[in-house]
Amino acid sequence: MKNLVIAAIAAFSVLSTQAQRQNACAETKIKQNQQHIKRAVTNAQVLLMQQYDVHFYKLDIALERTSTYISGNVLIEATVVAASMDSFSFELHPALSIDSVLVNGNKITPLRSGNTVIMPLAVSLVQGTAVQAQVFYKGTPPTGGGFSNGISNGYSPSWGNQVTWTLSQPFAAYEWWPCKQELTDKADSSEVWITTSRSNKAGSNGLLQQVVSLPGNKARYEWKSRYPICYYLVSVAVAQYVEYTITANPVGAPQPIVIQNFIYNNPQTLINFQNDIDETAGMIEAFSGKFGLYPFHEEKYGHCMAPISGGMEHQTMTTQGFFEFTLTAHELMHQWFGDYVTCASWQDIWLNEGFASYGEFLAYELLKSSSQAAAYMNDVHADVKSQPGGSVHVADTTNDSRIFDSRLSYSKGSSLVHTLRYLVNNDSLFYSALRVYLHQYSFGNARTGNLQQVIEQNTGIDLTDFVEQLFYGEGYPTYNVNYNYVLGNLHLEVLQTTSSAVTPFFSMPISYSLGRLNGPDTIVRLVPDASVSRYIIPLPDSVISITVDPTNGLVNEDNVTYNPALSFAVTGIKELAQPMLKVYPNPSADVFTIWLSGVQQPALVHIIDMQGRNVATIEAGYFPFQVDASGFASGVYSVHVQQASGTQQVRWIKP
Repeated sequence: MKNLVIAAIAAFSVLSTQAQRQNACAETKIKQNQQHIKRAVTNAQVLLMQQYDVHFYKLDIALERTSTYISGNVLIEATVVAASMDSFSFELHPALSIDSVLVNGNKITPLRSGNTVIMPLAVSLVQGTAVQAQVFYKGTPPTGGGFSNGISNGYSPSWGNQVTWTLSQPFAAYEWWPCKQELTDKADSSEVWITTSRSNKAGSNGLLQQVVSLPGNKARYEWKSRYPICYYLVSVAVAQYVEYTITANPVGAPQPIVIQNFIYNNPQTLINFQNDIDETAGMIEAFSGKFGLYPFHEEKYGHCMAPISGGMEHQTMTTQGFFEFTLTAHELMHQWFGDYVTCASWQDIWLNEGFASYGEFLAYELLKSSSQAAAYMNDVHADVKSQPGGSVHVADTTNDSRIFDSRLSYSKGSSLVHTLRYLVNNDSLFYSALRVYLHQYSFGNARTGNLQQVIEQNTGIDLTDFVEQLFYGEGYPTYNVNYNYVLGNLHLEVLQTTSSAVTPFFSMPISYSLGRLNGPDTIVRLVPDASVSRYIIPLPDSVISITVDPTNGLVNEDNVTYNPALSFAVTGIKELAQPMLKVYPNPSADVFTIWLSGVQQPALVHIIDMQGRNVATIEAGYFPFQVDASGFASGVYSVHVQQASGTQQVRWIKP
């Protein structure tokens, strides 16, 4: 979810700073601290709900655009996973009254304890038993103003439309429908039926099966989804809408993907936003190319408008207050990171929000310009550095404001993705590893450790320090660089300080762009192993400038000083220019990866067989670097990596 506050939608500028965007962004998801007081559920009650696994939700409810009053029933189909279960339990706010509950066809008088509803069963159900509970309820959900409600009613001051809409993240679904609020228990499928006045339209998840005319000038919108869905992503929006539908055509889609938009029934609204809405198609195509086909391509993507100052990534039909490039990109990116794969704990919300925020950067990079993308990432880093500490890891998941902290979960989370890409240093490998991650945890849940394991297994990079220092750690480093060129060698001294005592040292490799007097700039990547690191790097001509982290891969500050007095002997230097070379997997039948640590420069890779024949020469501008060896004959080869600083070789075997 993303929230943007603007004085006038028509005057919104993409030149707004990242801090302004992100500070407003998280408000849409913050439910205010008292939300958790209202939602309090005991451990015993949580354990009751963990005794079953949800398969299917069907909501059959009546709503109008003029109020939040709700009535109807919800069907929950589940399977017992405990050894035995003697009570069926779910959450529902006390403001909503229950008319009756049927469990496996038997009417049961519910016991209510705060937000928890418990139905004692006449006979305990054993593990594997199917459970079908139907809850008939009605009432006006609680009010609290702002975004503290699961369901809200409001009037758009810009467009003059009144809307009833839902926003359940993180713990507010129970405020408008009986459910199990457990991240890791996704329903396998869902249906949402909304009965409303015929003058309205009602949007929700999945495909609209039909609109049924009913007596009393009513209509029922019947939505159905066959994809797994998390409780907080179930949504409805009711208003006087007009429908505006376009399509996207990503590579690999068996048919065009429908983008179904419910826009305020005001002639100027669609005119104002049509060009912005149309950009959604290109985003779907671009993101599908990087992360795999849009996960819900058999159904749709779309938007429902509501008077909120941002958006919420409701599965297949995002709720947005308006349309703007980064907002639309953010919510769409959530369909992969947040909806398709959902964080398994709110401690790892960056897996949702950090990646979605990075989607804004990627949208600029892929669909606009590299300069706009670079400016955007500069804003992200500036926001992270606006305070000296703070961890991406959410220690207190009872605090909504902390879960959706704009600087930490959004900006710093986005910077972690950017740093991960920088560490992999190979876009093909980076996106390939993320596609493996998404596929492995598809329609399920993941934690930071799961992402770490997949990236490590698919790139060969050890992310232990990345997780400890950037995810759990706090602050950022400052690199104070001194340099001098002496007799064919660059003498480089780097003193690292950090903004927070929680993380006194960052061991991430740092890239330096060396501006040479006569030759092209040379990029070297060095791994610090102490607060003071010294290097001697052989170069054919003088270095006249140094740029630290030229691609902005790390959140950092730097100071660079030319020091003509700087000179030190090789003795005691901890990191020299000669890199370490390895090839993996080895042996390998089809694809192998070349990994080079230490100083890295563009290289020529020569594959030489045992007869001394050069069977392939490949240009490598980065490491790790993948080689397609499927066309090579079985045998033993020598892999030579030739750089300006010298050539190394290692043996590789194709079985």
